[in-house]
Amino acid sequence: MESLRELYRIGYGPSSSHTMGPRFATEHFLGLCPEADRYEACLYGSLAATGKGHLTDKAIREIFAQAEKQVEIIWYPDEEKPFHPNALSLKGYDSQGETVAEQTYYSTGGGRVVVEGEIEDEKKRLYPQEYGTMAKILAYCAEEGLQLWEFVLQFEGNEILDYISEVWTVMCEAVEAGINAEGVLPGGLKLARKASQYNSKAGDFTGPLGNTAIAISYALAVSEENAGGGRIVTAPTCGSCGVLPGVLYYLAKHYKISKVKILRALLTAGLIGNLVKANGSISGAEVGCQGEVGVACAMASGAATQLLGGTIHQIEYAAEMGLEHHLGLTCDPMRGLVQIPCIERNALGAMRSIDHCTYALLGDGRHKVSFDSIVEVMMETGQALPSLYRETSKGGLAKVLA
Repeated sequence: MESLRELYRIGYGPSSSHTMGPRFATEHFLGLCPEADRYEACLYGSLAATGKGHLTDKAIREIFAQAEKQVEIIWYPDEEKPFHPNALSLKGYDSQGETVAEQTYYSTGGGRVVVEGEIEDEKKRLYPQEYGTMAKILAYCAEEGLQLWEFVLQFEGNEILDYISEVWTVMCEAVEAGINAEGVLPGGLKLARKASQYNSKAGDFTGPLGNTAIAISYALAVSEENAGGGRIVTAPTCGSCGVLPGVLYYLAKHYKISKVKILRALLTAGLIGNLVKANGSISGAEVGCQGEVGVACAMASGAATQLLGGTIHQIEYAAEMGLEHHLGLTCDPMRGLVQIPCIERNALGAMRSIDHCTYALLGDGRHKVSFDSIVEVMMETGQALPSLYRETSKGGLAKVLA
């Protein structure tokens, strides 16, 4: 597994795979081919099918504009490359029309980009391969008397805490900005922001209903910021970025949990997300929204359980439920925008995370389906989903406003 720095990426919405990834790919290509006379960007599969709604073309053009270059963008929504549905080929030509350079990139989720033909960089792998599953990590932690966050620190080093502190700062800023923002989100759906209004109403509620409503408003705030192109943290993706900060901000504020404990919870949540990323997928184009909101829910469920005193086995159980109860969740955004159903799913994912935490704490952590097993099932389920339900906007809810 790679560092949590590769999972928690700080950037701007609305999409880690469709906006962040293509930006990184374009920057890389311009570094290889800075002097071409003409450029082309060819988008394939899901990257092309929902690229305009996800502002993929805008992101690519911005990078070329910074280099004082122009680019022609060509869309191939019905053509997929073999490695991953999110593919981008960049080409540079000289004044005679001859190809100077060409490179294909795959945006595999969470802002990560894989260059075609390159072998995985072993230097990025921080965690030994023998600890590549939750079961092996739990066994090691049980033997050594470690918490999951301590396991992370053994391999990341204490310096990761400085980065995680920055991650938490950006998450809090996104909550607060979203709570104060009002108006209509861009993109054409004319969807009004709701976080500010919901937060005001939730303050008048009492008991469990009020607690849940407050958490919903925090998750909404971050997800709406992402949809508006605001600054957020992939957790594990842009499209699912509201779940984890919504839950943690709620627990920090209403349970008076210290920052140091929040940072430790972010380490544990990151470990959960990293395990899915390494053994499954966090790409909506590859496995549907179960790989985005489902994984975010697993991360938040485990983090909340740790903060409220759960054992490592109760944390694993809560995380497993986060994935299990999102199995089969499609990725079918209306008009390719990260708005409907994405924003509501973030809010309800936060609420479900708190429920999973409660359920896990009521027991002793023993259960039938392991976290590792549910990751395998999620991948199997995702691959069985027809492509029209995997971030192409060709089926499901996307057809309501086709």
